[in-house]
Amino acid sequence: MSGRLKDRLALITGASRGLGAAIAKAYAAEGAHVIAVARTTGALEELDDQISEMGGNATLVPMDLSDFGAIDDLGRQIFERWGKLDILVGNAAILGDLSPVGHIRPEVWQRAYDLNVTANYRLIRSMDSLLRRSDAGRALFVTSGAGRTLPPYWALYASTKAALDAIALVYAKETEKTNIRVNVVNPGPTRTEMRAAAFPGEDPEQLPPPEHIAATMIRLAEPDFTETGLWVAADAQTTAPGNDESVH
Repeated sequence: MSGRLKDRLALITGASRGLGAAIAKAYAAEGAHVIAVARTTGALEELDDQISEMGGNATLVPMDLSDFGAIDDLGRQIFERWGKLDILVGNAAILGDLSPVGHIRPEVWQRAYDLNVTANYRLIRSMDSLLRRSDAGRALFVTSGAGRTLPPYWALYASTKAALDAIALVYAKETEKTNIRVNVVNPGPTRTEMRAAAFPGEDPEQLPPPEHIAATMIRLAEPDFTETGLWVAADAQTTAPGNDESVH
């Protein structure tokens, strides 16, 4: 299969549905071999079928990203099989409680930070050496405008995304003199299950489907895209002042 990502190896978290599945299929269509990570085996198998139908190929990794040791194991397995990683996409996230700060349940707080923040740090920790072995390592992280606009009742989700932004953009500075390029992408309001949970009264048909982010994610993953440390809005409206509805 030919394409802009031909023969690139791409690891995508939260790949079984929504944005992650859309990115995985877009990358596969452009010739990448996709390592699809998600908790749900059945949904991963459906994704694999769809990628196979388009002539692409994928490796399925059913895994809970809060199992941090499993992330280290995955890094070792990638090294033993491929010796490098070309593209890392940190997409997996959960919404958590939408409530006043003092009412957020501690266990929900911890789960959100484990998945939205610490898992991405552990991915960087485990995959950095593999990205450095690529001729053009690319690390992309899916964020939200909520991390910048800080709307009321969104302290948990917004703070995890603000933390993710900080980690990723510091990592971008640390790798400026390497072949790695690190960027953060805000998809904006998108027709996903998380968006529906956050805004249950909203008509999902009025929102763009997850596939709308594909072109941006492909471009940022290409070897000839050399900018780093960017906070990219896939939809221009996501950067408008006061917009507090950028959850994906």
